[in-house]
Amino acid sequence: MRSPAIAGVAWILGALSVARAAGGDDVAWLRGRAARLDRDLRERMLPYWYSRGRDVAREGWVLDDPPAGLPPTRALVTQSRMIWTFARVHRLGYSDANHDYGKAAAEGYQYLMARFWDSEHGGAFWAVGADGRPVNPRKMMYGQSFGIYALVEVARATGDREPLGQALRWFRRLRERAYDRVHGGWIEHFERDWTPLPLRDPAGIPEVAGLKSANAHLHLMEAFTELYAETRDPDVRAALEESLRINREIFYPAEPGRSCFHRHPDWSPVTDPRHAGLSYGHNVEFGWLMLEAEHALGWPRSVGHLRAHLDHALRWGWDAERGGLYHRGEDDRPASDRKKVWWVQAEMLAALSEAWRHNRDSRWAAAMRQLWEFVDRWMTDPETGVWWESVEEDGRSARTARAHSWKANYHDVRAFLKFIEAMREGAPSSAELSACGERVTR
Repeated sequence: MRSPAIAGVAWILGALSVARAAGGDDVAWLRGRAARLDRDLRERMLPYWYSRGRDVAREGWVLDDPPAGLPPTRALVTQSRMIWTFARVHRLGYSDANHDYGKAAAEGYQYLMARFWDSEHGGAFWAVGADGRPVNPRKMMYGQSFGIYALVEVARATGDREPLGQALRWFRRLRERAYDRVHGGWIEHFERDWTPLPLRDPAGIPEVAGLKSANAHLHLMEAFTELYAETRDPDVRAALEESLRINREIFYPAEPGRSCFHRHPDWSPVTDPRHAGLSYGHNVEFGWLMLEAEHALGWPRSVGHLRAHLDHALRWGWDAERGGLYHRGEDDRPASDRKKVWWVQAEMLAALSEAWRHNRDSRWAAAMRQLWEFVDRWMTDPETGVWWESVEEDGRSARTARAHSWKANYHDVRAFLKFIEAMREGAPSSAELSACGERVTR
């Protein structure tokens, strides 16, 4: 049964509109914040991340900051995210005489293929040690998706087409070994030789072995979007169309309260209460990545679907008093997990920035400003400008790592770049996007 709205709780969208009525002051403030952010990226944040990879070509990136006290492994997801970020910022002109981000991305690509690629079975290992030998040789689709995502961006940034060809070969191997030819979608957890892991095998990370997850299918869609945009390969297009449909109809539907974490392989619901709930961060992340996928396919952009997920997150997952997006909730009810995690704030910023490009709604500007004000006060390391991992809802410290194997620079830097672009004077509105051939649906 759907949960009724709690009487007397003001809808945050209306509160934001009242609090910042005209919106003009917010826009001016946000454009100033974007200019400062651009300087911070160049002068502090990107140099910090660059210093975390002192010998990428030989050893990869080790991101424990502060150090964990254990011999660090190198994870496929971490290496791929670092490669993607440095390739993207190089392509956007952030490299300088002291920080060649394009070179860092190219060296990261060479390291990835030399140490992670399984020359016998295809695909990439989940993790390797400092000596480059696999310490977890299993194949997890979540990690495979980021490898493809990174390689496409390296090809764009360097002009070298070899990484793009490798990304396409990688995709074909996944389609051969991991695609569910009975029910559609993707099997997610395998041994090194692509034998599927049994249901709930603890070796199946992340998510749950034997189930299909919103998380992995979201990031596969993300990778297929970029690969198709560069190759126009018909098999990649078919995979992208299917992944978009699965995500839009099953995992992140137009009624956001019905979003879910997992489904059985035949797409039937998972009724175990341990799987109940939704992630506000993933919901809004899907919303803007959906528009990217639709653009690559030449389809109308489902701006209304993005707006539904933003409205839901702002109504049920938003801290109206302080700003910031909570971690998790369930259905149409107030958030159940009220931590504020760095990547959730980043994806909210990215989604609001995308929504602003399509509809200059003062609510989006007000929410972005409130988010920035909270993060600047409570979640930002004053030395580097990098965001801390998480805080409690009132800003008290929860986990204060700047970097580790699950906290690279992909979520936040990607969101920063989207925000800067959206706030740039003359950035296209929805009407201008339509006039350029990008049809917008509402």
